[in-house]
Amino acid sequence: MAGQGRIAGKIAFVTGGASGLGLDIVRRFVAEGASVVIADIDTAAGEALATELGQRFVKLDVSKEAEWLDALATCERIDILVNNAGITTHGSIEDLTLEAFRHEFSVDVDGVFLGCKHVIPKMKDHGGSVINMSSMCGVRAQGDLAAYNAAKAAVTHLTKSVALHYARKGYGIRCNSVHPGAIHTPILDKVMAQVADGQALYDSWVATHPVGRLGKPEEISAIVLYLASDESAFATGAEFRVDGGSSL
Repeated sequence: MAGQGRIAGKIAFVTGGASGLGLDIVRRFVAEGASVVIADIDTAAGEALATELGQRFVKLDVSKEAEWLDALATCERIDILVNNAGITTHGSIEDLTLEAFRHEFSVDVDGVFLGCKHVIPKMKDHGGSVINMSSMCGVRAQGDLAAYNAAKAAVTHLTKSVALHYARKGYGIRCNSVHPGAIHTPILDKVMAQVADGQALYDSWVATHPVGRLGKPEEISAIVLYLASDESAFATGAEFRVDGGSSL
């Protein structure tokens, strides 16, 4: 992946960076000149990627505040934070257990909250960009994704509150949310494994996209790169939908 140095010299911290969308974001950031801290719960995959790219890995369970503090303590400064780590729990309001619902929120919402909160000391003296990965499901509900819909909607509105706070404090930190449609990454394979007919579920996802296909990771990392760069200096508190028209 050839780059043009659009974020050259910047230091990025990417959660869930060892696989899926996070992996593509990390590769694109490195290609564009950034130094990247790859944060993930999967130590083996994270260390392997860090070695391959000549970057740094830190183990991080984003739902745990103590681990956030330890991970961020290893960074002198951060210019870009991508709160990408997440899970998708399949199930309707009737099927889900409270435990499963809370687990979804602990990763997808608590993790974003903790990142937005604890990155401030690493950014506020020089400014930066925080990018929160939401979803088309944060604006368009589905009956079989009650926990995921609720969590991603929370991320959407949390992003706006955070953006207002950063701006009013004069920190020079921007905060935006990205809303992908269904993107074929390993996380979708995990969701398909939770149901009896995974192919039927996959076909139903394709059907919700007017463009007639699922998205590609590089189509999402492209908008994340834009938000990470100075090109998006006037954008904050906004929803960037890259979903093949599925939220229309």
